[in-house]
Amino acid sequence: MDAGESGMPAGRGPVAKAAELSVILPSFNEAANIPILVGLLDTALAGIAWEAIVVDDNSPDGTTEVARTIALSDPRVRVIRRIGRRGLSGACVEGILASSAPYVAVMDADLQHDETMLPKMLAELRASDTDLVVASRKVEGGTAGVGLSTVRAWASDIANGLAQKLLNVTLKDPMSGFFMVRREKAEALAPKLSPQGFKILLDLVSSAGGTLKIKELPFTFRERQHGESKLDSLVTLDYFGLLLAKYFGNVVSVRFLMFGLVGASGLIVHLAALRVFLVSGMEFNFGQTAASFVAMTSNFFLNNQLTYRDRRLHGVRMLIGLLTFYAVCSVGVLANVGVANLVYADPAYWWFAGTAGAIMGAVWNYAASSALTWRKT
Repeated sequence: MDAGESGMPAGRGPVAKAAELSVILPSFNEAANIPILVGLLDTALAGIAWEAIVVDDNSPDGTTEVARTIALSDPRVRVIRRIGRRGLSGACVEGILASSAPYVAVMDADLQHDETMLPKMLAELRASDTDLVVASRKVEGGTAGVGLSTVRAWASDIANGLAQKLLNVTLKDPMSGFFMVRREKAEALAPKLSPQGFKILLDLVSSAGGTLKIKELPFTFRERQHGESKLDSLVTLDYFGLLLAKYFGNVVSVRFLMFGLVGASGLIVHLAALRVFLVSGMEFNFGQTAASFVAMTSNFFLNNQLTYRDRRLHGVRMLIGLLTFYAVCSVGVLANVGVANLVYADPAYWWFAGTAGAIMGAVWNYAASSALTWRKT
């Protein structure tokens, strides 16, 4: 029998069974967890054709190298190393688009998600017309367990409520990061998803506009075993940026809204500094200029931590970035001071003059800082 009769292309050996399920594992500094998790997946998914796609954001702890070492002996493990790109949502999207399996699951690499849920989720998709299965802490039988601190659990409840009210999301746990979806559904929605942020499920469901058939299954959120959480308090602003972007129909990018939220905080800093300078007897023009630089400094550090966290500057580069930020925003400052000086006629309206001037430089500051201060390298 020749190659044509056997049904295999000439020069090709037996083809391994294609994966039915791809498990997307976004990671950053999870070198200790990846080997454990692959072993757990091997046990939990016995009898299922699966693959794990580790999407690593260039972890300094060697997560990529650890995953590749496993892949050398286990072809079910694949690795995507991202350089110059950060963020859980973007990593999940890249992992999903790299899959050819009919079903894809997204779960954390930190061992807090229960891998034994995966067969149950897959069975639900196989047996019904459900498009998306969510492992939920909020349905009967589910719990946050000891995986979330009291503060984080409280913040999660508030975030869930906002998502449900602002975006009309009917999920009981839109903040869950553990779900399984039909790949073609996720791929169709991919152009609408934000590469920034940490709440890919919320983005996916809100972008679908009620077209996905969803099932929530209860699960218990486990305690992290190794390393520490990658989420800091500034993720709250990031989340609000995603909510606003989706609420306004993605007319503006999440990054611009982040920049705007930081700018709003800078406005408060600006007005507080201006008031101090005026009370101290400083002339308005000088006070407005000095307050602008105080606000710019505050904005730079917040933007570096949040808005451009995927391009975050460190060390000497951060100092150079600050100076560049001052330079590119100087045009905005000139417009700021000029407009405010025109408006400022009665000292009682110092706040209105300050606000008018600050708004004038906002769009220029965003465009210039994106292109120069935090430019892609």
